[in-house]
Amino acid sequence: MENLVNFWRDRRVFVTGATGLVGSWLVKALLAQGAQVIALIRDADPQSELLRSGDLRRVAVVNGRLEDFATLERALHDHEPDTVFHLAAQTIVGAAHRNPLENFESNVRGTYHLLEACRRGQPFVQRIVVASSDKAYGTAETLPYVETMPLRGQHPYEVAKSCADLITAAYHHTYGLPVAIARCGNIYGGGDLNWSRIVPGTIRAFWRGERPIIRSDGTYVRDYLYVEDVVDAYLRLAVYLDRPGVAGEGFNFSPERPMTVLELVERIQDLMDCRHIPLDIRNTAVGEIHSQYLDASKARERLRWTPRRTLEDGLRATIAWYRAFLDEQDRLWKDRNLTGDGFNHD
Repeated sequence: MENLVNFWRDRRVFVTGATGLVGSWLVKALLAQGAQVIALIRDADPQSELLRSGDLRRVAVVNGRLEDFATLERALHDHEPDTVFHLAAQTIVGAAHRNPLENFESNVRGTYHLLEACRRGQPFVQRIVVASSDKAYGTAETLPYVETMPLRGQHPYEVAKSCADLITAAYHHTYGLPVAIARCGNIYGGGDLNWSRIVPGTIRAFWRGERPIIRSDGTYVRDYLYVEDVVDAYLRLAVYLDRPGVAGEGFNFSPERPMTVLELVERIQDLMDCRHIPLDIRNTAVGEIHSQYLDASKARERLRWTPRRTLEDGLRATIAWYRAFLDEQDRLWKDRNLTGDGFNHD
Protein backbone atom coordinates (compact mmCIF):
# COMPACT_ATOMS: atom_id res chain seq x y z
CA MET A 1 0.00 0.00 0.00
CA GLU A 2 1.59 3.25 -1.19
CA ASN A 3 3.04 5.64 1.40
CA LEU A 4 1.43 3.66 4.22
CA VAL A 5 4.42 1.77 5.56
CA ASN A 6 3.93 2.96 9.15
CA PHE A 7 0.18 3.59 9.12
CA TRP A 8 -0.70 0.74 11.51
CA ARG A 9 2.30 1.07 13.79
CA ASP A 10 1.15 1.39 17.43
CA ARG A 11 -2.51 1.78 16.42
CA ARG A 12 -4.98 0.01 18.69
CA VAL A 13 -7.22 -2.18 16.56
CA PHE A 14 -10.28 -4.14 17.72
CA VAL A 15 -11.10 -7.26 15.64
CA THR A 16 -14.25 -9.36 15.98
CA GLY A 17 -14.16 -12.82 14.42
CA ALA A 18 -10.40 -13.04 14.95
CA THR A 19 -10.35 -16.85 15.06
CA GLY A 20 -12.04 -17.20 11.66
CA LEU A 21 -10.42 -17.58 8.26
CA VAL A 22 -10.10 -13.88 7.38
CA GLY A 23 -9.79 -12.76 11.00
CA SER A 24 -6.71 -14.92 11.60
CA TRP A 25 -4.95 -13.56 8.51
CA LEU A 26 -6.01 -9.99 9.29
CA VAL A 27 -4.57 -10.21 12.80
CA LYS A 28 -1.34 -11.64 11.36
CA ALA A 29 -1.05 -8.72 8.92
CA LEU A 30 -1.82 -6.11 11.59
CA LEU A 31 0.77 -7.55 13.98
CA ALA A 32 3.36 -7.61 11.20
CA GLN A 33 2.72 -3.90 10.66
CA GLY A 34 3.10 -3.02 14.33
CA ALA A 35 -0.53 -2.69 15.41
CA GLN A 36 -1.75 -3.43 18.94
CA VAL A 37 -4.61 -5.88 18.40
CA ILE A 38 -7.57 -6.55 20.68
CA ALA A 39 -9.54 -9.64 19.65
CA LEU A 40 -13.11 -10.55 20.58
CA ILE A 41 -13.24 -14.34 20.89
CA ARG A 42 -16.33 -16.40 21.61
CA ASP A 43 -14.88 -19.91 21.35
CA ALA A 44 -11.17 -20.79 21.41
CA ASP A 45 -10.67 -23.32 18.61
CA PRO A 46 -7.22 -24.96 19.03
CA GLN A 47 -7.08 -25.60 15.28
CA SER A 48 -7.67 -21.95 14.37
CA GLU A 49 -4.74 -20.36 12.54
CA LEU A 50 -4.78 -17.61 15.19
CA LEU A 51 -3.90 -20.19 17.86
CA ARG A 52 -1.74 -22.50 15.75
CA SER A 53 0.45 -19.64 14.54
CA GLY A 54 1.06 -18.36 18.08
CA ASP A 55 -0.49 -14.98 17.20
CA LEU A 56 -3.03 -15.36 20.00
CA ARG A 57 -0.22 -14.83 22.52
CA ARG A 58 0.52 -11.45 20.91
CA VAL A 59 -2.97 -9.94 21.19
CA ALA A 60 -5.23 -8.76 24.00
CA VAL A 61 -8.24 -11.07 24.26
CA VAL A 62 -11.80 -10.14 25.17
CA ASN A 63 -13.93 -13.24 25.72
CA GLY A 64 -17.58 -12.86 24.83
CA ARG A 65 -20.33 -12.76 22.25
CA LEU A 66 -21.58 -10.08 19.91
CA GLU A 67 -25.05 -10.58 21.34
CA ASP A 68 -23.82 -9.32 24.74
CA PHE A 69 -23.82 -5.55 24.35
CA ALA A 70 -22.18 -4.94 27.74
CA THR A 71 -19.14 -6.98 26.68
CA LEU A 72 -18.67 -4.93 23.53
CA GLU A 73 -19.10 -1.63 25.33
CA ARG A 74 -16.64 -2.64 28.04
CA ALA A 75 -14.10 -3.84 25.47
CA LEU A 76 -14.15 -0.57 23.55
CA HIS A 77 -14.03 1.66 26.63
CA ASP A 78 -11.28 -0.38 28.30
CA HIS A 79 -9.02 -0.65 25.22
CA GLU A 80 -9.94 2.55 23.31
CA PRO A 81 -9.21 1.29 19.78
CA ASP A 82 -9.13 3.83 16.98
CA THR A 83 -9.95 1.15 14.37
CA VAL A 84 -12.57 -1.61 14.43
CA PHE A 85 -12.84 -4.53 12.00
CA HIS A 86 -16.15 -6.34 12.37
CA LEU A 87 -15.72 -9.83 10.89
CA ALA A 88 -17.57 -12.03 13.38
CA ALA A 89 -20.64 -13.69 11.90
CA GLN A 90 -22.39 -16.95 11.23
CA THR A 91 -20.87 -17.61 7.80
CA ILE A 92 -22.34 -20.90 6.56
CA VAL A 93 -25.36 -20.62 4.24
CA GLY A 94 -26.58 -24.13 5.07
CA ALA A 95 -26.34 -23.53 8.81
CA ALA A 96 -28.31 -20.30 8.43
CA HIS A 97 -31.02 -22.22 6.57
CA ARG A 98 -31.22 -24.85 9.33
CA ASN A 99 -31.06 -22.40 12.23
CA PRO A 100 -32.27 -18.95 11.15
CA LEU A 101 -32.55 -17.65 14.72
CA GLU A 102 -28.82 -18.08 15.40
CA ASN A 103 -28.11 -16.56 11.99
CA PHE A 104 -30.16 -13.42 12.70
CA GLU A 105 -28.89 -13.10 16.26
CA SER A 106 -25.24 -13.23 15.20
CA ASN A 107 -25.36 -11.38 11.89
CA VAL A 108 -28.00 -8.73 12.61
CA ARG A 109 -28.11 -8.19 16.37
CA GLY A 110 -24.33 -8.65 16.55
CA THR A 111 -23.81 -5.93 13.94
CA TYR A 112 -26.04 -3.28 15.50
CA HIS A 113 -24.61 -4.03 18.94
CA LEU A 114 -21.10 -3.47 17.63
CA LEU A 115 -22.06 -0.25 15.80
CA GLU A 116 -23.93 1.14 18.79
CA ALA A 117 -20.96 0.41 21.05
CA CYS A 118 -18.74 2.24 18.55
CA ARG A 119 -21.16 5.18 18.44
CA ARG A 120 -21.03 5.47 22.21
CA GLY A 121 -17.26 4.98 22.12
CA GLN A 122 -16.55 8.01 19.98
CA PRO A 123 -14.41 10.07 19.57
CA PHE A 124 -11.61 7.52 19.90
CA VAL A 125 -13.16 5.15 17.32
CA GLN A 126 -12.03 6.77 14.07
CA ARG A 127 -12.66 4.06 11.46
CA ILE A 128 -14.83 0.94 11.23
CA VAL A 129 -14.94 -1.73 8.51
CA VAL A 130 -17.89 -4.12 8.43
CA ALA A 131 -17.29 -7.34 6.51
CA SER A 132 -20.28 -8.30 4.37
CA SER A 133 -20.86 -10.53 1.36
CA ASP A 134 -22.16 -10.62 -2.19
CA LYS A 135 -25.12 -12.48 -0.64
CA ALA A 136 -26.45 -9.12 0.58
CA TYR A 137 -27.61 -8.33 -2.98
CA GLY A 138 -29.81 -11.42 -3.23
CA THR A 139 -30.81 -12.67 -6.67
CA ALA A 140 -30.27 -10.17 -9.49
CA GLU A 141 -31.57 -10.25 -13.04
CA THR A 142 -28.31 -8.86 -14.38
CA LEU A 143 -24.72 -9.53 -13.28
CA PRO A 144 -22.17 -8.61 -12.12
CA TYR A 145 -23.39 -6.96 -8.94
CA VAL A 146 -22.59 -3.25 -8.66
CA GLU A 147 -22.89 -1.21 -5.49
CA THR A 148 -25.87 0.79 -6.78
CA MET A 149 -28.04 -2.34 -6.87
CA PRO A 150 -30.68 -2.74 -4.14
CA LEU A 151 -30.05 -5.14 -1.26
CA ARG A 152 -32.84 -7.70 -1.44
CA GLY A 153 -31.89 -10.99 0.10
CA GLN A 154 -34.63 -13.62 0.30
CA HIS A 155 -33.24 -16.59 2.24
CA PRO A 156 -32.08 -16.29 5.88
CA TYR A 157 -28.35 -15.81 5.24
CA GLU A 158 -28.92 -13.28 2.45
CA VAL A 159 -31.52 -11.36 4.47
CA ALA A 160 -29.19 -11.15 7.46
CA LYS A 161 -26.46 -9.66 5.25
CA SER A 162 -28.88 -7.22 3.60
CA CYS A 163 -30.15 -6.09 7.01
CA ALA A 164 -26.66 -5.70 8.48
CA ASP A 165 -25.54 -3.58 5.52
CA LEU A 166 -28.59 -1.31 5.73
CA ILE A 167 -28.13 -0.90 9.49
CA THR A 168 -24.46 -0.05 8.93
CA ALA A 169 -25.35 2.61 6.35
CA ALA A 170 -27.96 4.03 8.73
CA TYR A 171 -25.37 4.49 11.47
CA HIS A 172 -23.23 6.52 9.09
CA HIS A 173 -25.99 8.65 7.59
CA THR A 174 -27.77 9.27 10.91
CA TYR A 175 -24.91 9.52 13.40
CA GLY A 176 -21.90 10.18 11.18
CA LEU A 177 -20.23 6.94 12.23
CA PRO A 178 -16.99 6.53 10.21
CA VAL A 179 -17.84 3.14 8.73
CA ALA A 180 -17.69 1.39 5.36
CA ILE A 181 -18.85 -2.01 4.11
CA ALA A 182 -16.71 -4.62 2.35
CA ARG A 183 -18.51 -7.15 0.13
CA CYS A 184 -16.61 -10.17 -1.15
CA GLY A 185 -17.61 -13.33 -2.94
CA ASN A 186 -16.28 -16.74 -1.89
CA ILE A 187 -13.10 -16.37 0.16
CA TYR A 188 -10.58 -19.18 0.25
CA GLY A 189 -7.18 -19.80 1.80
CA GLY A 190 -5.31 -21.79 4.41
CA GLY A 191 -6.98 -21.90 7.81
CA ASP A 192 -10.59 -22.42 6.73
CA LEU A 193 -11.66 -25.48 8.71
CA ASN A 194 -15.30 -25.42 7.60
CA TRP A 195 -14.94 -28.61 5.58
CA SER A 196 -18.40 -28.19 4.02
CA ARG A 197 -16.98 -25.32 1.95
CA ILE A 198 -15.88 -26.22 -1.54
CA VAL A 199 -12.16 -25.39 -1.38
CA PRO A 200 -11.13 -26.98 1.95
CA GLY A 201 -13.52 -29.91 1.46
CA THR A 202 -12.20 -30.64 -2.03
CA ILE A 203 -8.55 -30.39 -1.01
CA ARG A 204 -9.02 -32.70 1.98
CA ALA A 205 -10.90 -35.24 -0.13
CA PHE A 206 -8.18 -35.34 -2.79
CA TRP A 207 -5.48 -35.50 -0.09
CA ARG A 208 -7.22 -38.58 1.31
CA GLY A 209 -7.75 -40.09 -2.13
CA GLU A 210 -11.53 -39.68 -1.78
CA ARG A 211 -14.20 -38.26 -4.07
CA PRO A 212 -14.95 -34.61 -3.20
CA ILE A 213 -18.62 -33.85 -2.57
CA ILE A 214 -20.27 -31.12 -4.63
CA ARG A 215 -23.57 -30.15 -3.01
CA SER A 216 -24.91 -28.32 -6.09
CA ASP A 217 -25.03 -29.57 -9.67
CA GLY A 218 -21.65 -27.97 -10.27
CA THR A 219 -22.88 -25.20 -12.54
CA TYR A 220 -23.26 -22.56 -9.79
CA VAL A 221 -21.13 -19.49 -10.60
CA ARG A 222 -19.06 -17.63 -8.01
CA ASP A 223 -16.12 -15.28 -7.45
CA TYR A 224 -13.18 -16.81 -5.60
CA LEU A 225 -10.89 -14.37 -3.79
CA TYR A 226 -7.73 -15.41 -1.94
CA VAL A 227 -7.72 -14.55 1.77
CA GLU A 228 -4.59 -12.36 1.70
CA ASP A 229 -6.17 -10.24 -1.04
CA VAL A 230 -9.23 -9.88 1.19
CA VAL A 231 -7.01 -8.71 4.06
CA ASP A 232 -5.38 -6.17 1.73
CA ALA A 233 -8.87 -4.94 0.80
CA TYR A 234 -10.01 -4.53 4.41
CA LEU A 235 -6.83 -2.69 5.41
CA ARG A 236 -7.01 -0.37 2.43
CA LEU A 237 -10.69 0.38 3.05
CA ALA A 238 -9.89 1.33 6.66
CA VAL A 239 -7.00 3.57 5.62
CA TYR A 240 -9.10 5.36 3.00
CA LEU A 241 -12.12 5.93 5.27
CA ASP A 242 -11.38 9.61 5.80
CA ARG A 243 -11.19 10.29 2.05
CA PRO A 244 -14.13 11.56 -0.03
CA GLY A 245 -16.62 8.97 -1.27
CA VAL A 246 -15.66 6.18 1.13
CA ALA A 247 -17.41 6.50 4.53
CA GLY A 248 -20.96 5.20 4.50
CA GLU A 249 -20.35 3.31 1.24
CA GLY A 250 -20.31 -0.37 0.29
CA PHE A 251 -17.40 -1.68 -1.80
CA ASN A 252 -17.21 -4.86 -3.85
CA PHE A 253 -13.91 -6.76 -3.85
CA SER A 254 -13.45 -9.37 -6.54
CA PRO A 255 -10.91 -10.80 -9.01
CA GLU A 256 -13.67 -10.32 -11.62
CA ARG A 257 -13.10 -13.79 -13.04
CA PRO A 258 -16.24 -15.77 -12.15
CA MET A 259 -16.30 -19.51 -12.66
CA THR A 260 -18.46 -22.54 -12.01
CA VAL A 261 -17.92 -24.85 -9.07
CA LEU A 262 -16.86 -27.59 -11.48
CA GLU A 263 -14.23 -25.33 -13.06
CA LEU A 264 -12.80 -24.52 -9.65
CA VAL A 265 -12.70 -28.16 -8.56
CA GLU A 266 -11.00 -29.12 -11.81
CA ARG A 267 -8.30 -26.49 -11.19
CA ILE A 268 -7.67 -28.09 -7.79
CA GLN A 269 -7.65 -31.54 -9.39
CA ASP A 270 -4.95 -30.45 -11.81
CA LEU A 271 -2.82 -28.76 -9.15
CA MET A 272 -3.03 -31.85 -6.90
CA ASP A 273 -2.62 -34.30 -9.81
CA CYS A 274 -5.94 -35.99 -8.96
CA ARG A 275 -7.74 -36.15 -12.32
CA HIS A 276 -8.11 -39.90 -11.77
CA ILE A 277 -10.47 -39.31 -8.81
CA PRO A 278 -14.11 -38.76 -9.92
CA LEU A 279 -16.36 -36.14 -8.34
CA ASP A 280 -19.43 -36.86 -6.18
CA ILE A 281 -22.07 -34.42 -7.49
CA ARG A 282 -25.05 -34.47 -5.09
CA ASN A 283 -27.23 -31.60 -6.44
CA THR A 284 -28.78 -31.10 -2.98
CA ALA A 285 -27.93 -27.43 -2.30
CA VAL A 286 -30.77 -25.53 -0.60
CA GLY A 287 -31.24 -21.78 -0.21
CA GLU A 288 -28.29 -20.79 -2.41
CA ILE A 289 -28.31 -18.35 -5.33
CA HIS A 290 -27.23 -19.95 -8.60
CA SER A 291 -24.99 -17.22 -10.01
CA GLN A 292 -23.20 -14.45 -8.10
CA TYR A 293 -20.21 -12.34 -9.03
CA LEU A 294 -19.08 -8.80 -8.39
CA ASP A 295 -17.90 -5.74 -10.27
CA ALA A 296 -14.92 -4.22 -8.41
CA SER A 297 -14.44 -1.04 -10.45
CA LYS A 298 -15.48 1.19 -7.54
CA ALA A 299 -12.72 -0.28 -5.35
CA ARG A 300 -10.19 0.20 -8.16
CA GLU A 301 -11.18 3.82 -8.70
CA ARG A 302 -11.69 5.06 -5.12
CA LEU A 303 -9.36 2.78 -3.16
CA ARG A 304 -6.83 1.87 -5.86
CA TRP A 305 -7.25 -1.79 -4.89
CA THR A 306 -6.70 -4.80 -7.14
CA PRO A 307 -5.98 -8.40 -6.13
CA ARG A 308 -2.30 -9.30 -6.23
CA ARG A 309 -2.62 -13.10 -6.60
CA THR A 310 -3.89 -15.14 -9.52
CA LEU A 311 -6.27 -18.02 -8.84
CA GLU A 312 -3.48 -20.50 -9.47
CA ASP A 313 -1.13 -18.73 -7.06
CA GLY A 314 -3.81 -18.58 -4.39
CA LEU A 315 -4.78 -22.22 -4.84
CA ARG A 316 -1.15 -23.37 -4.73
CA ALA A 317 -0.59 -21.52 -1.45
CA THR A 318 -3.86 -22.90 -0.07
CA ILE A 319 -3.11 -26.49 -1.07
CA ALA A 320 0.35 -26.22 0.52
CA TRP A 321 -1.20 -24.98 3.78
CA TYR A 322 -3.72 -27.84 3.91
CA ARG A 323 -1.13 -30.48 3.04
CA ALA A 324 1.03 -29.33 5.96
CA PHE A 325 -2.00 -29.11 8.26
CA LEU A 326 -3.42 -32.51 7.29
CA ASP A 327 0.01 -34.17 7.50
CA GLU A 328 0.35 -32.81 11.02
CA GLN A 329 -3.14 -33.98 11.98
CA ASP A 330 -2.40 -37.41 10.54
CA ARG A 331 0.81 -37.71 12.58
CA LEU A 332 -1.02 -36.68 15.75
CA TRP A 333 -3.76 -39.23 15.07
CA LYS A 334 -1.19 -42.00 14.59
CA ASP A 335 0.65 -40.98 17.77
CA ARG A 336 -2.58 -41.16 19.77
CA ASN A 337 -3.29 -44.62 18.42
CA LEU A 338 0.21 -45.80 19.34
CA THR A 339 -0.21 -44.76 22.98
CA GLY A 340 -3.82 -45.88 23.08
CA ASP A 341 -5.13 -42.82 24.91
CA GLY A 342 -3.42 -39.81 23.41
CA PHE A 343 -1.11 -39.25 26.39
CA ASN A 344 2.69 -39.51 26.47
CA HIS A 345 3.62 -42.27 28.90
CA ASP A 346 7.39 -41.62 28.93
